Amino acid sequence: MDDIKYVIEGILFAAGEPVSAPKLAVVLETDINAVDDAVSALKEEYTRDKRGFSIIDIGDGYQICSRPEYYKYIQEILGEQRNQPLSNAAMEAVAIVAYKQPVTKGMIEKIRGVNSDGCVNRLYERGLIDEAGRLDTPGRPILYKTTDTFLRCFGLRTPEDLPPINLKNIIDEEAQGEQLSLDDSIVSEEEPSDGEISEDKAKSEMSDHNEEAVSDENTGGDMIANGDDHDGADQ
Repeated sequence: MDDIKYVIEGILFAAGEPVSAPKLAVVLETDINAVDDAVSALKEEYTRDKRGFSIIDIGDGYQICSRPEYYKYIQEILGEQRNQPLSNAAMEAVAIVAYKQPVTKGMIEKIRGVNSDGCVNRLYERGLIDEAGRLDTPGRPILYKTTDTFLRCFGLRTPEDLPPINLKNIIDEEAQGEQLSLDDSIVSEEEPSDGEISEDKAKSEMSDHNEEAVSDENTGGDMIANGDDHDGADQ
């Protein structure tokens, strides 16, 4: 079929979601290599002609989406569509799911050290995570994994494309930091300095730390946008 790449273009445009290369090959009665070559040709054509959309790789398939550089103009026409930035809490939760999947909410909370009901629910509502069965333990808690929407929003083809990171080292470093802070506090109590801190100043410092904690919890983080309705999630 001479016009295979334009048939693929039409299919991807109409689908509005990722279509696997094997499925395209079956429908077009060709092989996967021919599909991949046709998609590569389309990508080169879109880039050369500075078209308003592009094709991205999702898993073993492809999807057409608008180019990020034109996103602000598209938004002016379509308006805000739940494009809220991802909060720090939600970013922590989705990162844990991405690197440790499948994972339960309890595992997320154990790593974060705080209740994660809100951010997990919002990530699920936004389509960034989905259920991946249940853990075979008492209570059979739900397991979560990332979705194609997550991959699309973060510009990844598969979860394996995530930058390498060692969560255990990060957690150990945080634990060591907390222990150092605790040790410093103990030393301070056992060996007071010449000038004792006043009670009013101590209360003031505690208040400042509390305000910083509240501020950190409510601070949002930007998320990669591709003109998708699931571009961000708040806590």
